[in-house]
Amino acid sequence: MNSEIKTGIFCTGVTEWALKYFHGHELSITRGTSYNAYLIKDGEFNVLIDSVKAPHVPEFLKKLEAIVPLDKITHYVINHTEPDHSGAFTAIMAKSPNAKIICSRGGQKPLLRHYPGNWNIQPVKTGDEIKLHSKTLRFFEAQMLHWPDSMFTYCPEEKILFPNDAFGQHYASSSKFADDVDQCELWQEAMKYFANILTPFSGQIINKVNDFSKLGWPVEMICPSHGMIWRKNVTQIIEKYVEWASGKAEPGVVIIYDTIWGGTEKMARAISRGLDSANVQFRIFNAGTSDFNDVNTEILKYKGVLIGCPTLNNSLMPTIAPFLESLKGLRFVNKVGAAFGTYGWSGEGCARLEEFMKSGNISIVQQPIKANYNPNEEDLAKCEQFGKDFAEHLK
Repeated sequence: MNSEIKTGIFCTGVTEWALKYFHGHELSITRGTSYNAYLIKDGEFNVLIDSVKAPHVPEFLKKLEAIVPLDKITHYVINHTEPDHSGAFTAIMAKSPNAKIICSRGGQKPLLRHYPGNWNIQPVKTGDEIKLHSKTLRFFEAQMLHWPDSMFTYCPEEKILFPNDAFGQHYASSSKFADDVDQCELWQEAMKYFANILTPFSGQIINKVNDFSKLGWPVEMICPSHGMIWRKNVTQIIEKYVEWASGKAEPGVVIIYDTIWGGTEKMARAISRGLDSANVQFRIFNAGTSDFNDVNTEILKYKGVLIGCPTLNNSLMPTIAPFLESLKGLRFVNKVGAAFGTYGWSGEGCARLEEFMKSGNISIVQQPIKANYNPNEEDLAKCEQFGKDFAEHLK
């Protein structure tokens, strides 16, 4: 497929179809991913924007060399120094020793930590420009989208934004464009990407989107470094980022639980019956069998979070811990929650659940509900009422 996305602008990255985890084993991905890099040919200027992860460097170099001799690269723009986007750095510089390296003011230190050397680095700030032949490159510092070094590169003549990790998805396809792929899959992956990577920076995202909007730079194409290129109705993904970052969510509930002898599961199902009677949508996840990245995606979507667990060794079941640690790190916006669970003789589980939920920025809106050993019919009736009561907090 032709890699030229605009006259003189090429998408030169690599698609990884079979990858199942990202960031080590921290993030599950189910539809592969891509490492999108871009090459601009403009007169005597050849500008490379970002690169690929180290294992894919040979394939990447072949793609570049099919477009331009590597020793003719004049500028190498590094929007973000994370190794999945800079893994070809030393290979590129070995072939293009005279290329000027462009990075944000916050990017110089991490770049040299990853790739020590005496490089020709030109740090840039918001509004700085590089004039090419017929095109211009303009820069915007996008700190914490999602690292302190992150920046956007913008081409005003083509109205193209190269935002690196912002507005992307872990999504492999034979096409390069968002409008060519299954829209349900696309938006599911865009939401999962935001929920698990960008949620902790929601406040900065809103500020940066506002700052960028004030510049008045029109955008007709967004070329992220993972996934699909946006070329139709491109503001839709920006609007979604603002919506997700502001905590706007559907009035539904995510129920997460684990169980030893089935008692806490009975409670979860009884609570869901109460929610259902109040016409509230819900999703139920067993912590022992569910992927916490997928659960986080549902938490981004819904306002309510209910977590249940038996008390085990005066604390919580280990299977619930990854979900709680994830919540603590992500700090979702505008979520409400409550705890539930069974216990035998001590009953500290619900209090421990509440501690974690509060540390994850989830507002506890009603008292926890507990059942001793195995919940009886009276306990389960109370659980149904618990669900009905919780539904009131979603309005």
